[in-house]
Amino acid sequence: MKLTPYSQNAYTPVPSGFTKFRRNCVPWQIVRFIAINIKMTMLILKSHH
Repeated sequence: MKLTPYSQNAYTPVPSGFTKFRRNCVPWQIVRFIAINIKMTMLILKSHH
């Protein structure tokens, strides 16, 4: 696909309001941090037999 300058496909997408909320909401970031840490812990525990 060839992008022509200044076409609609050449610009980055604008985040929605919900996406901006998730990026800036501290409680949501804490929940995601905990969830990712639990997933990593489970992965590490599975690898250590």
